[in-house]
This record gives sequence, C-alpha cells and structure tokens, in this order.
Amino acid sequence: MLFRREVLEGIAGGRIDRVFRVWAEPRVRAGSTQRTWAGIIVVDSVTPVTPEEITEEDAVRSGFEDRAALLTALSKSTKQGGYHRVMLHLGGPDPRSELAANTDLTDRELADLTTALDTVDARSRRGPWTRRILRLIEEHPGLRAQDLAERLDRDKLPFKADVRRLKALGLTESLETGYRLSPRGEALMTYLRSSPE
Repeated sequence: MLFRREVLEGIAGGRIDRVFRVWAEPRVRAGSTQRTWAGIIVVDSVTPVTPEEITEEDAVRSGFEDRAALLTALSKSTKQGGYHRVMLHLGGPDPRSELAANTDLTDRELADLTTALDTVDARSRRGPWTRRILRLIEEHPGLRAQDLAERLDRDKLPFKADVRRLKALGLTESLETGYRLSPRGEALMTYLRSSPE
C-alpha cells in the first residue's frame, strides 16, 4: 500500500489507525507488515464495507475532516472494486532506519560494507553498479527515481530494486520524492573516497 506523508505522520503520532482503499480483492491481510520511513506498519484487519457502514469516526481516524470528505475521496478512485477498511498501527521502527542512522562505524565495519558492495557487484550480470548509484544519489538527493535511472540509461523499476538493496545495507533513505544517502551511507562514501579503489 502507498501512504501519503501526512497519513504516515498520523499513524506515527497515533492519530490515524485506519485507512480506506478501493480494491477488487484485498491487497493486504491481517498480520502483514510494511516498511515505511515512519516505521513498520502492521495490518490488524481488512474488512469490506459499504458506504453506509463508514462512520464519522472512520473519517477522523483515517485523517479526513469528516465522513463526506472521505466518501468524496473514495468516489474519485480510478480503481475498480469495493471499499475496504484497513485497521493498522505502527509496530515499531524499521530496523533499516536504526542501521542507517549509525555513523559510529569501525574500520572493520567500513571494510565489511565495502566487501558487501564488492560481492553485490561481482554477482551482477551488468557489471559493478553499487558505487555508481551511491554517488548519483549523493550528488542528486531528492531527484525522482525516473530521472536518476535515466542518468544511468536504466529502466526505473530495476533501478529502484537496486536502490532497495542499498537501503537494506542501511546506505540510502527514501524521501517523499527520490532518495538521499543515510548517515551510514555518507560515512561509507567518505571512507571510500579516502581509500584506494
């Protein structure tokens, strides 16, 4: 599921505990989780609802001013299907966020990260790419994934998959638009610049 920034802020702050979606079939199920910049979102339940079953409380607890505003937003969806109420909560921080914030890296940890990048590059069918993408993100924080991918003559979706691999190492962070290096990523790039390739 995609979440607007204000919705994630509301979930993180405890003001929002449900969202509504138009789906032919539910895209998530109770117990599933999703990583976001705000933390791990946990789905508590997914229930099909009719417009009549949507309450004022539903509207307020999903970030809308009132029921009419929520129903208007749902009616504008271009997706086919029925309405679904998704109850959810913040399960805790994304472990990758804690990893990404760590800049107190030993020389051994920096060397291990470098080895991890080398391993990813060695397994790539198109040759080394990890440092190139890290440099690109460092030089263009907040640039759209499509624009970053075009600078490397890449398609957007495979490019985004590569960025997710770097994020799993704690080296990048997703922004509302584009990416930036995490503090950990910045520490690694400083280390790489001071070390012979």
